[in-house]
Amino acid sequence: MKFDRPATTNPIDRLKVVGQPIHRIDGQLKTTGRAMYAYEWHDPNMPYAYGYPVGSAIAKGRIKSMDVSAVKMAAGVLAVVTTLDVGDRKKGKFNTAKLFGGDKIQHYHQAIAVVVAETFEQARAAAALIKVAYAEEKGAFDLKEAQASAKKPDESVQPDSAAGDFESAFKSAPVTFEETYTTPDQSHAMMEPHASIAAWNGDEVTVWTSSQMIDWWRSDLATTLDVDKEKIHLMSPFIGGGFGGKLFLRSDAVLAAFAAKAAKRPVKVALPRPFMMNNTTHRPATIQRIRIGAGHDGKITAIAHESWSGDLEGGQLETAVNQTRLLYAGGNRMTAMRLATLDLPEGNAMRAPGEAPGLMALEIAIDEMAEKVGMDPVEFRIVNDTQVDPEKPERPFSHRDLVGCLKLGAERFGWSNRPKAGSRREGNWLVGMGVAAAFRNNLVLPSGARVKLDRQGVVTVETDMTDIGTGSYTIIAQTAAEMMGVGIDKVAVQLGDSRFPVSAGSGGQFGANSSTSGVYAACVKLREAAAKKLGFNSKDVVFENGDVRSGNRSVPLAEAAGQEGLVGEDTITWGDLTETHQQSTFGAHFIEVGVDVATGETRLRRMLAVCAAGRILNPITARSQVIGAMTMGAGGALSEELAVDTRRGFFVNHDLAGYEVAVHADIPRQDVIFMDETDPMSSPMKAKGVGELGLCGVSAAIANAIYNATGVRVRHYPITLDKLIEGMPA
Repeated sequence: MKFDRPATTNPIDRLKVVGQPIHRIDGQLKTTGRAMYAYEWHDPNMPYAYGYPVGSAIAKGRIKSMDVSAVKMAAGVLAVVTTLDVGDRKKGKFNTAKLFGGDKIQHYHQAIAVVVAETFEQARAAAALIKVAYAEEKGAFDLKEAQASAKKPDESVQPDSAAGDFESAFKSAPVTFEETYTTPDQSHAMMEPHASIAAWNGDEVTVWTSSQMIDWWRSDLATTLDVDKEKIHLMSPFIGGGFGGKLFLRSDAVLAAFAAKAAKRPVKVALPRPFMMNNTTHRPATIQRIRIGAGHDGKITAIAHESWSGDLEGGQLETAVNQTRLLYAGGNRMTAMRLATLDLPEGNAMRAPGEAPGLMALEIAIDEMAEKVGMDPVEFRIVNDTQVDPEKPERPFSHRDLVGCLKLGAERFGWSNRPKAGSRREGNWLVGMGVAAAFRNNLVLPSGARVKLDRQGVVTVETDMTDIGTGSYTIIAQTAAEMMGVGIDKVAVQLGDSRFPVSAGSGGQFGANSSTSGVYAACVKLREAAAKKLGFNSKDVVFENGDVRSGNRSVPLAEAAGQEGLVGEDTITWGDLTETHQQSTFGAHFIEVGVDVATGETRLRRMLAVCAAGRILNPITARSQVIGAMTMGAGGALSEELAVDTRRGFFVNHDLAGYEVAVHADIPRQDVIFMDETDPMSSPMKAKGVGELGLCGVSAAIANAIYNATGVRVRHYPITLDKLIEGMPA
């Protein structure tokens, strides 16, 4: 099915199942421990062995030699596979650094060996016996030092944009503002580590893994192993968090495959937490310069946003200026991004890549500009709203209600009671409120599904879509139930298996909207087949309450299946609606903080998110996504930072003791409001994504609240107490 015109009335609009607050259909499996995650797969007839990875002790250079003689003599050892053994290998399409193979070292903890033993403890002990001789090279590890040498990437990634004449407009603006902000390297730090089990059967391999994108992994694993893609069977039905860190093939799957081949047994490999920080991907640090010019009426006349980030050679930008191109009006504008080559572990997608760190800077700058022109921050944002793409005014937004989010949020949060900076004190706490706009583009990808109907009237959905804790199982079941006119108890959902049709996968806020649209398309095929089987005119048929009805004739849906059952399969593809109309999601975050007057310690007191993201497919799972994202934003604002050893080129705080994510004690009452809206331009579901929108802007709202509480403006994240203490009131 090709979606190339706005959606009209369709079966989803009945909202008997879709849009309802249905609890997760996989919830009982997870709460009882019966959901099988990658490392937990177990077949008593399979003699599992355990693999332990060895990572490079240098950040750049090459391996001269590896002595594994002591390893082979160690207790329980079954095999050892080194990067020199497998030789140089082709790199996967979605990887910047090679995951395994060859003598070249591109970053610290790059995988150089895997030791296989009867037990995990034996493998770990033996791994420490490998002796490696390196030829170390000087590397670049400091973004600030490398900033001057950063280059403009290929035009295909649109590093620069412009409209009007920014420089002239900025110079002539009655009120101008310019500041620089920085965001640090951050880790995905998901609960479940990267883990895989590989088992060979002749020249075919089955891999149980933790992957957000089944087909991407399968394709890149085939490239790395140099085998036919059809010889690889990948399964990932349950995933314990990803946040983008499991979008792309990682070394655990590669090492497990090589190890299982060498040991001639199924092998389990889980990356230790330090490997998750230094061997996998992370969100790159940024340096951002923002300039804004406005009239005394508060309307922006000039806006520029420049960003610098770093990655390995051949890597990619952290696209921190993307939201600035679309969020606020202003006829004269400019954005630019530059990429420095750094020899740190690979930088890549982390929840809301681009907009998350970009809004950490932009939404502080907007508050600072509002103060300069003497306007309330909410009102300043409303005055500068736009209903068209500011760079291409002829291109309207498909649906945009940022103003509605700001107004409703201000009313519900009690924004009118916001104090002047540094003026409200409750005991030892200085109290303040902050706001920030939320923005994330609406992305869609082709997504396929297969829907089966059996003679009991049970509808089974098969798609390689994944569930990373987001609720994919449930919203897919809701979609099939709505389309086929049955209760959700009559729907079974099977996900995360490469034998199923290729879906959009989970990431980029495109998963829910795209995958349910694929299920919608497959159900259309199944409805047509059922109507034909029953002799109905498919244009007039109604699927409802387990029956198929046309006029006065009604037949149970199960009868259409017959003895052999019916199958509908299709893939949703997309026309040019994303080109003719700008499709985005919007929101507003409101935060209240308390800051200890003596120590500078910040405590969150209240958090509110108002989201405009099209039709909400399930308010329970959507709310969970947003409050989780708000929690992630709290960590990003107050504690999360990968500390770089700029001499040796690695992240020092590579565990959950040193890399401090937000915990329960850090999070106060969280409220979420979803605007009642649909977007027919987006998909047949009339929905959009929401899971990353909940993060975008949160950290800036916290920063703005801290300023309102203390009068101290911090522009460099995280906002730790050492950055506040000197500026605190006497």
